[in-house]
Amino acid sequence: MTQAQTRGATPLTGTVWLRDQVCEGIRDQIITGRLKPGDRLVERDVAEEFGVSRIPVREAIRILMSEGFLQALSPRRIVVKELSRQDVVNLFDMREALEVLAARRAAENADAAQLRTMKRLLETARKATLAGRPERISHANTAFHHHIVETAGNELLAATLEPLEGRLHWLFHQIDDAGPVYEEHRRLYETIAAADAEAAAACALTHVRHYREVALRLLFDEADSMRSADSAPARP
Repeated sequence: MTQAQTRGATPLTGTVWLRDQVCEGIRDQIITGRLKPGDRLVERDVAEEFGVSRIPVREAIRILMSEGFLQALSPRRIVVKELSRQDVVNLFDMREALEVLAARRAAENADAAQLRTMKRLLETARKATLAGRPERISHANTAFHHHIVETAGNELLAATLEPLEGRLHWLFHQIDDAGPVYEEHRRLYETIAAADAEAAAACALTHVRHYREVALRLLFDEADSMRSADSAPARP
């Protein structure tokens, strides 16, 4: 009996469920570093690992390619994508536009229950930071950002950010800058809790720009060229 049958699902629903399980499994392996940039995925091997046919594996690979985790070097050679500098810059451009808006709206809309959840996630990140647990820090920080987006109450904003969350989690996992990040999150929480929309937006912008600089320095051994571009004289 197939897994779809044991779950009481139709074949279509079962295939979708299996696809999602494979997709989540591969994505998690990439984010945690078990699968590294350049590692090849072979449909047959992945199917055997997850105990499924090649159909859900093929569909999962297609989704992960659209999310930017995998790339096809040829029709039969699929590998884990290496984040390029431009990939990182593009991600932070999107974060700067969308997360600043999310912080502003969260400060305007947050109720007591949402603030308690935000504070709990912040405390989880604090404890993980003190304990030096990178995986827990990454999960807590990702959950904190996700909750701010939920609190903003804008479904279109959430839907726009959703495809980026996996790649952002992947990026967060590769950057060890937990102390400053926690302090920035704490200040962001305080401005949201104070219902100060403009201060929350300013904190979010500072946070995103700081993280951009750290990411480019740690991943590519360079400072953000935007700073030098901003200080350069305008061309005639």
